Amino acid sequence: MTIFVASLFLPYTVNFDAPGSSSRPLSPELGRPQSAVSEASTLLEAQPVSLFTPGAGITGIPVQTPGPIPPTPGGTTDHEKIFRPHIDRKISLRLPNVRPGAGAPIRTISRHDLHSPGWGKTFGWNQPPSRAKSPPPSSILKHAAGGVKELKELKEKAVQIAYNSSTRHHRRQRTRTVSQERRFSNDNYEIDRAPLGNGGLYNAIDAAVDAGICDEKTWVGTLGCPVDALDDHMKENIAEKLENDYDCLTVYASDSDLNGHYEHYCKTILWPVVHYQIPDHPKSKAYEDHSWVFYVKVNEAFAERIAKNWKKGDKIWIHDYHLMLLPALLRQKLPEAEIGFFLHTAFPSSEIFRCLAVRTELLQGMLGANMIGFQNDEYGHHFLQTCSRLLNVEATKHGVILEDGRFVHVDTCPIGIDPKAIDHQRQADEVKEWVQTITEKYRGKRIIVARDKLDTIRGVRQKILSYELFLNKYPEYRDQVVLIQIATSSTEDPELSATVADIVTRVNSTHSTLAHQPLVFLKQDIDFAQYMALLTVAECLMITSLREGMNLTSHEWVECQDGKLSENKYGPLILSEFTGSATVFGNNAILVNPWHYSNCADAIKQALDMSPEERQRRWKAMYDVVIEQNAVRWYEQYLNDLEHAWKEHRIRDSTAVPRLSVSSTKSKYLKAKRRLIILDYEGTLASWGSPTDIILTTPKRSIDVLNDLIEDKKNMVYVMSSRMPEEMERLFSQVSGLGLIAENGAFVRDPEADEWQELIDTTHVEKWKKGVRSILQYYVERVEGSRIEMRHASIIFDYADAEDTSGAFKQAGECANHINDACRGQNVNAIPIEDGLCISEIDVNKGAAAQLVAENLEKQVQENGTTFPDFLMVIGDSREDEYVFNWAHKLEKAGKIRDVITVTLGARSTEASATLTQGVTGKLQAYTCEIYN
Repeated sequence: MTIFVASLFLPYTVNFDAPGSSSRPLSPELGRPQSAVSEASTLLEAQPVSLFTPGAGITGIPVQTPGPIPPTPGGTTDHEKIFRPHIDRKISLRLPNVRPGAGAPIRTISRHDLHSPGWGKTFGWNQPPSRAKSPPPSSILKHAAGGVKELKELKEKAVQIAYNSSTRHHRRQRTRTVSQERRFSNDNYEIDRAPLGNGGLYNAIDAAVDAGICDEKTWVGTLGCPVDALDDHMKENIAEKLENDYDCLTVYASDSDLNGHYEHYCKTILWPVVHYQIPDHPKSKAYEDHSWVFYVKVNEAFAERIAKNWKKGDKIWIHDYHLMLLPALLRQKLPEAEIGFFLHTAFPSSEIFRCLAVRTELLQGMLGANMIGFQNDEYGHHFLQTCSRLLNVEATKHGVILEDGRFVHVDTCPIGIDPKAIDHQRQADEVKEWVQTITEKYRGKRIIVARDKLDTIRGVRQKILSYELFLNKYPEYRDQVVLIQIATSSTEDPELSATVADIVTRVNSTHSTLAHQPLVFLKQDIDFAQYMALLTVAECLMITSLREGMNLTSHEWVECQDGKLSENKYGPLILSEFTGSATVFGNNAILVNPWHYSNCADAIKQALDMSPEERQRRWKAMYDVVIEQNAVRWYEQYLNDLEHAWKEHRIRDSTAVPRLSVSSTKSKYLKAKRRLIILDYEGTLASWGSPTDIILTTPKRSIDVLNDLIEDKKNMVYVMSSRMPEEMERLFSQVSGLGLIAENGAFVRDPEADEWQELIDTTHVEKWKKGVRSILQYYVERVEGSRIEMRHASIIFDYADAEDTSGAFKQAGECANHINDACRGQNVNAIPIEDGLCISEIDVNKGAAAQLVAENLEKQVQENGTTFPDFLMVIGDSREDEYVFNWAHKLEKAGKIRDVITVTLGARSTEASATLTQGVTGKLQAYTCEIYN
C-alpha cells in the first residue's frame, strides 16, 4: 500500500551545476550531499558577516537577493553585526563529540516561512529561466472582449515591445540565458532540498518515516522551477531519478500554466481570501479570472499523474489550497480511491468565501475527498457553514451530506512539529556557540524575538506599532528591552515594506541611545543555528498574525525554552488569537488581538513582569501540547480518521449495496418467531403528494399490503412519515393495529394505543418556532411562490411553487445558514429537503423514534413475558430513513436481533444493506402472497 502525498511542490528540486563545479548527489534519506562534511566551528572562525550582506540559505536553500539591503535605520551599536544571513552550506550538522565521517548526520529540518526566491526566480541557483508568456491584459474589458486570439496577439506584442526596448546589458543577459539553456539538455544536475513548499508538511512526513509508521510513501508535485527550457529527454531523466531514488512523482506543467496557477490565482486571489482579505484594492488583479484556467489545468495535471500510478489499496493525501479541485477530479477517475484533503491555511467565513467567482467549483472540488481536515474547529465550522449556504446541502457537525447521500467527513487535526528533530538540531556545537555569543552580546538586555514573513497577513506592522506604544507607555523598560524582528520576505509588497521601514526608523530614532538600540529589524532570514540559539536565549516570543492556519514558530519556541542550553527558560509566548496555535495552546499563551495596540503593549509588559512560577506553569502546559500533538501524532491521527471515513463511504456506496434477495429474506421471515417491520410512507408506500392537498388519502394497494402484514399475529408494523399526527391518523384510518411515527420521529403511537408519545419538549419548541418563523418570513417575502408550513415539532419552508427556482435555491441556502447560526445554542437546525427546508430539533429524527419503539417492546417483554423480535425489516427511500438504518444495524451488532434487513429504494449512497429499484408496494404485495401461498 502506497500513500501518495500530493502538494504543489516536491520537497526536492534540481540544481544544474555552475561552470567548473562537480555534481554532488544527495542522500535520499537526508536530503544532503553524501560526502560533504564540515565542522560547524570552522564557520565561526570566519570573518564576521554583516547582518545585511546578501547571501544564500543553509542546506542548499538559496535566498533571493534582488539588490542591496539597506542597514537597520538608527542602528547605533554593533548588534546587527552578529547576525548573518543564510550561507549556502551543503554540510551535515552532526551531534557534538562525533568525529567527521563517523555517526549518522542529523536529519535536515525544512524551514517553514523561509525567505525563498519564489517560483521562477532562481537567484543563487542554476535553474532554467521561466518561459511563461507575458501577463494577460491589464484591462478586464480587453480580456472579456478580446477572446483567445486577441489575447495571444497582445502577449506577442508585449514580448516584442520588451525585446525592442532592451538595453545592451539586457541583450548580454539574454545571450547568457540562451547559453545556459543549451546546458540544460545535459545530465549535469544534482537533486537538492527544495526552497519552495510546505516545510511543516515535509518535516511531519519525515518524522513519520523515522517513527516507522510511514513505510511506503510517494511525493507528488512539481519541481518548483520552470521546465519549458528542458527537453523531453531531460524531463524524463529527472522524473525517473526522482521516482527511483527519492520516491517522488514529478508533475510537469508548462511555465505559463504554473505561473498563472501559483503567481496569479493562488497568490493574488486564493491566498488573501482564505486569510480573510478580499483582494479588492485598486492594484489587485483579482478580477482577472482568466488565471482560473491555469489553476484548473495544473490540478488536472496532478489528477492524470496520480491516476496513472494509483493501484487498488493505495491512499491519496492532498494538501493545501493549491489543489482544491484535485479530490473531485480524482473521484471521477478513481471512484473507489481513498482520498483525503488537508487544508494547512485558515478557511474563511461564508461571507468572505462567497466573494470568489468560482466558489461552487472549489467547494465541490474539496468534497470529492472522503475526509477533509482542518487545523481547528473554527475553520471546519466555516467550511460546513459555507457548504450549507452556497451548495444548500445538509451540514452536520461531523461532515456534509450530499444530494446523492454520500457523506464527506470533516475533521479537526492540528499539525505539530517534530520535537526530537528540533532537539537534535539544538545539540550541534554551532548552536551552543551561538547561544554563548548572543548571550554575551546582549548581556543585561531582555530579548523579545519575532520571526515572520513580511506580508499583509503576518501582522509585522501591527507588532512594531504595539512595541512602539509599549516603549512610550512604559519608559522604564526602554533601556532594558530589545525586539529582534526577523522579516523573512521583502519583495512581495513594496508599500508594506516601506511603511514598516518608516516605523522602524521612528522607533529607533526616538528611543535609541549611544549604548542601546531597542529594535533590531532583520529584513532577511538568519542562519538556522542562530535561529535556534535566538529562540533559546530570548525572554519572549511575539506573534501577531492577522490570520494564520497554524504558526509552528510558536511550537519551536516552546521546545527551545526548556532551559537546557541557557539560563533563560520558560519564556512566555505572546500569540495572536487569530492563529490556529491559539486554539491549541489556549490561555497558557498570552493571547492578543493584533489590532488592539494597547492590548499588545500591555501583553509585552505582562510577559516581562511574569513571575517565575507562572512562567513555568504556562510553559509546562504548552510543552505538554507540543510533545503530545506532534507531527507523528498528526500523521497517525489523520490517516486513521481517513481510513474510518473511507470504510464508511465504501459501505454506503450505492455500487456496493446489493439487490434485495427475496429467497433469503423469505427464509429469515418464515423462521422468525416475532417480527418488527418499519416502512416509510412518502416515496415508499405511496408517491410524494402535495402537502397542500385538502383531502389526504392512501392508495388502496398500500392499505391492502399493510392489512395483510398485520393479519399475521407475529408481525408488528410501523409506518413513518413527515406528516403530522392527525394527518397520519386520517391516512391510515382503514388499518387497525398499525404503529405510527409522525413528523420524522417527533411523535410515536404504538399499535392498539390511543395516545401519542412525544419526543420533544413542546414548551421549548414553541419558543424557538417563534424566532424561526420571523426569519422565514423575511425569505418568504423575497421568494415569490414560497410559503411557511407550521407543524407541531417543525417548520417547513416550501418553495416548490416558486417562479425563480434557482433564485429560491440560493435563498434557501442563505436561510439555512441564517437559522443554523441563530439557533446553534438551541439544538435546532435547518435541513434541506426536496424544494424546501425542514427546521427541527437536531436530536429528533426517525432513528430516535425507532429507539423508543424498541424500548417499549422491551418493557412489554418484562411486563407481559412476550418475545422480543428476532426479525427486523426497515424500508425507506430518503436521507431521513438513514437514521433508522443506522439504528437497526446497531441492534444487529449488539446481538439483540438475529436477522436485520434494511432496504433503500433507488441508487444512492446509503447505510442500507440492500436496495430495490422499483416501488416497494408491488414487491410487498407479491411477496406476502408468495409467503402465504
